[in-house]
Amino acid sequence: MTTELTDRFVTFSSRVIKVVDALPATLSGRRIADQLIRSAMSVGANYEEARGADSRADFAHKLQIALKEAREARYWLCLVLEAGLVTTIDVAGLVDEATQLRAILGKSVATVRGKAKAARNP
Repeated sequence: MTTELTDRFVTFSSRVIKVVDALPATLSGRRIADQLIRSAMSVGANYEEARGADSRADFAHKLQIALKEAREARYWLCLVLEAGLVTTIDVAGLVDEATQLRAILGKSVATVRGKAKAARNP
């Protein structure tokens, strides 16, 4: 994992901020905005925490949290898209980016956990 991935998380978060700011000020819009902003911001933050982990287990745990948050953020983005809550921003492209980031994190978690199992069972 490189700083290129960190840059993608920052860009993803920045794009989500724009979506959140464009959501309607209705009860549902505010609830979705709150959940979306929390989950989307948490993806990159947990990835950065993982990069500074003290152990392989801590690294794997933080990556797993980032993966869960990416899944949640993608869900909220899909809901925004399906409900047509934002029409001025390319939410479909953001859903695609969330899908790609989720796949990268999923593969990273699987790799780390596979290496951890291999180290325990020489």
